[in-house]
Amino acid sequence: MLTISQLASYAGVTVRAVRHYHAKGLLPEPERDHSGYRRYNAAAVVELVRIRTLADAGVPLSRVRELLAAGDQEFAAAVEDIDHRLRAEIRELQRHRERIAKLAAGDSLALPPEAVAYLDRMRELGFRQRLIEVERDSWILVAAQMPDEVPALMTIKHAQIEHEELRRLYLDIGDLADCAPEDPRLPALADRVAAFIEGMAAEAVGWEEEHPVSDDLVALLDAAFVESFPCAPRLLELLEERGWTGWTNIRRMNPRCDRTVGHRALTGADRGDAKNDRQLM
Repeated sequence: MLTISQLASYAGVTVRAVRHYHAKGLLPEPERDHSGYRRYNAAAVVELVRIRTLADAGVPLSRVRELLAAGDQEFAAAVEDIDHRLRAEIRELQRHRERIAKLAAGDSLALPPEAVAYLDRMRELGFRQRLIEVERDSWILVAAQMPDEVPALMTIKHAQIEHEELRRLYLDIGDLADCAPEDPRLPALADRVAAFIEGMAAEAVGWEEEHPVSDDLVALLDAAFVESFPCAPRLLELLEERGWTGWTNIRRMNPRCDRTVGHRALTGADRGDAKNDRQLM
């Protein structure tokens, strides 16, 4: 007769596993000796090896008893069913691995390839990492709300980032990302932003938005901008002094000539293509 430790050793499992199988009702409780210890015979070893073999093969413990008692045909059918389940689990695990790979890839998490390529181009052009991160987070918000619009918007963005005047302006905004509200450079920056938007507004007369952004999303993007840059509230105040309000969706404060130009104009494309200028996010 064997002790529980000897049984576990013969079957290649732990004592804890043996007790677990007892608790699940898979392995019958043996008789106990006069000291109250379990004593096992050879049949218990065989049964435990069968349980371990099924468990190691991925058979759920809830089905082990069924398979132990099954005939040949029932056993084959049950094994086939379990194999199908395991294949489905493997496919799900593969999807998890793909998601983990995206996590390791950084920007590709929650962003379409077009947006990732745009962020890579920003790095090539020397934009500060802080500004790139703000762009990334903004486009995650846009992609979550307007996934079908992102490819067209990113086509415009890719063209716009090559616009030399706009790129210099955007780079300068990035350089002031950590400046204080009282930084003396802010008024001059506001002058440049307002002048650029003014030019874009003049060229955009008569065009209609092809990819309108909801007011809720505009508010969310504006809030993200304000939270990301200490100087943002002051810059917005300076722009209002120059007749413009908002950021993601910049517009004139004079209702008689109200034109929506948008922060899209702050990263505008070729100024000869006013339609594309107005579509920038």
